[in-house]
Amino acid sequence: MTWWEALVLGLFQGLTEFLPISSSAHLRIVGDLMGQDPGAAFTAITQIGTEAAVILYFRRDIARIISRWAQSLPIGPWKRQVPTNDPDARMGWFVICGSIPIVVLGLIFQDAIEHALRNLYLTALVLALFALILGFADLRGRKERVLTELTWKHAWLFGFAQALALVPGVSRSGGTITAGLLMGYTREAAARYSFLLAIPAVLGSGFYQVAKSGGTGGEAGFALTLLATIVAFGVGYVVIIAFLKIVSTYSYLPFVYYRIVLAALVVALLLGGVLEPLPSN
Repeated sequence: MTWWEALVLGLFQGLTEFLPISSSAHLRIVGDLMGQDPGAAFTAITQIGTEAAVILYFRRDIARIISRWAQSLPIGPWKRQVPTNDPDARMGWFVICGSIPIVVLGLIFQDAIEHALRNLYLTALVLALFALILGFADLRGRKERVLTELTWKHAWLFGFAQALALVPGVSRSGGTITAGLLMGYTREAAARYSFLLAIPAVLGSGFYQVAKSGGTGGEAGFALTLLATIVAFGVGYVVIIAFLKIVSTYSYLPFVYYRIVLAALVVALLLGGVLEPLPSN
């Protein structure tokens, strides 16, 4: 991988991580077109950059949630200074609860995630299928609930929806946002919870891959992976600001159309021999 290829992949990671169009699918497709499949490790590590953008953007909310959650615990220096039904304390527990499915399923299916599930025919199918589900949810969802109405049941359902993103093409934000719309949450509420819920899972996966690669950043190497991660951070921060403004005003239908067009394009490129179903390396 060259420095400009790493820059392009970092750019796509930042552009697509928070949109319901699957960043892992885009890195897989763009990487293959450049003759440089980035691999699961590169993808996971560069997502640290986009999650750093989330932490920066939501820093006040995150600090408040962590503080209130810690103060609601039955043990520790801040023992029961905050009631357990405090909205921020509950949000802390909801994020923990919703993170469990993707951690468990990610460990169980780790080998398939890094190999078999990266088949581009499967990616194209999933892109199209979940486009239809997202479109249905956006058109039929009640869009009435706000995050203060989040329940334990819904936290689990959000978590399982996020776990579907282990398959490239689903989209982490797309899965959770779709689940939120189907459960009656507003577009902005579903998007905000999607951002918060992704933090533990994405950082955990990214730093696991850092440790697994011995700090080298995987096949791309430390320097190029770091470059892509920094680019993803900068671009991702801008995308967060724009995305939250867009979803508070407009529907998700443009993303639905985009996913279907991308799926058709991937199939055409596969049939034309431009793309390979599975990475060669």
